[in-house]
Amino acid sequence: MHVPVDLSVLVRKRKTDTQTRKSRSERTLNMADAFELKDPSNLAGKRVLLVDDVLTTGATLEACALKLLEISGLKVSLATIACGRI
Repeated sequence: MHVPVDLSVLVRKRKTDTQTRKSRSERTLNMADAFELKDPSNLAGKRVLLVDDVLTTGATLEACALKLLEISGLKVSLATIACGRI
């Protein structure tokens, strides 16, 4: 697609338990505060595409998107490669 990719702004700050065999609410709790922003100023006012490999409950995407939306003026779009079942 010839678009810039920045893997350094949103980083996992703590190891989380596997999401398999967790309910939706357990997954949300598991991902709470799992990510942090590093030098977010590069993304202020921009639009980003957040991509997840497999969507099940959306807990990981939600946690990432909520953290990214702390950046001033940032707009987030989401994409997934595959959808799983719980």
